[in-house]
Amino acid sequence: MPQGFATDAPDAIPPGGGAGLARPARSRYSDDASRQSGSDDTPAPKTSRPRRPGILEAFDLAASTPHEGSMTASALPSDPKAAPKTLGAPKISFVSLGCPKALVDSERILTHLRAEGYELARRHDGADVVIVNTCGFLDSAKAESLAAIGEAMAENGRVIVTGCMGAQPEEIREKYPNLLAVTGPQAYESVVAAVHEAVPPAHDPFLDLVPPQGVKLTPRHYAYLKISEGCNNRCTFCIIPFLRGDLVSRPAGDVLREAEKLVKAGVKELLVVSQDTSAYGVDIRYAESPWRDRAVRAKFYDLAKELGELGAWVRLHYVYPYPHVDEVIPLMAEGKVLPYLDMPLQHASPTVLKRMRRPGNQERQLERIRRWRETCPDLAIRSTFIVGFPGETEAEFSELLDWIKEAKLERVGCFTYEPVTGAPANALGEAVPPELQLERKRRFMEAQQIVSLRLQKARIGKRLPVIIDTVGADGIKGRSKYDAPEIDGSVHVTSRRPVRQGDVVTVKIEAADAYDLRGSVV
Repeated sequence: MPQGFATDAPDAIPPGGGAGLARPARSRYSDDASRQSGSDDTPAPKTSRPRRPGILEAFDLAASTPHEGSMTASALPSDPKAAPKTLGAPKISFVSLGCPKALVDSERILTHLRAEGYELARRHDGADVVIVNTCGFLDSAKAESLAAIGEAMAENGRVIVTGCMGAQPEEIREKYPNLLAVTGPQAYESVVAAVHEAVPPAHDPFLDLVPPQGVKLTPRHYAYLKISEGCNNRCTFCIIPFLRGDLVSRPAGDVLREAEKLVKAGVKELLVVSQDTSAYGVDIRYAESPWRDRAVRAKFYDLAKELGELGAWVRLHYVYPYPHVDEVIPLMAEGKVLPYLDMPLQHASPTVLKRMRRPGNQERQLERIRRWRETCPDLAIRSTFIVGFPGETEAEFSELLDWIKEAKLERVGCFTYEPVTGAPANALGEAVPPELQLERKRRFMEAQQIVSLRLQKARIGKRLPVIIDTVGADGIKGRSKYDAPEIDGSVHVTSRRPVRQGDVVTVKIEAADAYDLRGSVV
């Protein structure tokens, strides 16, 4: 159950051991009952491999036992909204659900609260207040969010709710009327204000509580870098614009300064995320902002180029296939940016894509992929697809199967369509029966596994740079430049010399399966 500093998430996004922070969170959706890939909102799981449910353990910033005067499940006030009588620094328990963008929101809230002197509790019943950052994209996500809120209410009783589900507070308030506050996504100030009202800060100005890079929920060697909020697209299966609004881009200088702080703090890999990464800057007309001794435009290419000069791996996620994406491929060929493109395509049938309101010319997309690979032969493309979209016929599904066999993508995730309350897609055609959805998913994944295994075996004998994620009794595990944390494959490593989490080592690949590689440090 979510306890203390939890992100409902298996050990998957983000993965690994928390370098003094925490075991990172995975997306909480299994491969079968998954978050819809169509939202472009969560990196999909590694090819057909199911994810295990789990939670993020508490930050090691607070004592393992409640501080004197903190509220416990057995000592709740008769009025749950009454401020507790806390001795010492007030403690916050936090549950973060959903995608990497939501994880960044959680990090921002916690950075602010830590700067004001709040500590993080390991358990709900050892905290003065609990914050639950919800996910509201799918009905299954809402159910899980409500369950997490219920656990927090049962174990603590003083709960603040934020996140995507908070954009529709009526459903939450109907079930839990005694919540301290409910706010929507990106409402950082409202969350902090609610915490202040629930338990005022006891800040000691002589203590430096927050590192320059802020509080991070990932291991120290990688971090998510969010460059914008919201989305201007209106895909029929997605309600993200309703929950998070239209595109709002950050100035390039602000993004680059945050990235620089992260790299100076020891981050080796920057994972660039947003709802629509390649649309970055269009809302502010690609405005320039100062960075070091020059001005940098808020444009996808310009930002990628500048990030590539910071000395860390730069991985691009949620890239909508606009024409100007072509400009970034030479940066990958030059080694400025990782040769990895996370580009959720969703389907290949023109008629299904039209119903989805997605780009519909997949023959042209195949030609673009060919050109990209001519420019950057090392390129790895990850994508996600939905099967069983309303009205999907066997012929349309066959078009998808033929396309993935020809495209030969390195990393692929597949999801069965799940209706989203309020999404136009629900009324676009006859629902595909669940058993047929699963049967099509099985056929899709079997076809992709053949492609994946062939591509993986081609890496045997090669020497690849590998970033080490975990070192422990179960062995050493890392990732190549073709693999994002946990959503893709891993490299299982043997080494005669000591290696540490965050090291980048050269590994000779000796074996492969459809998901993972195995090799030795050289």
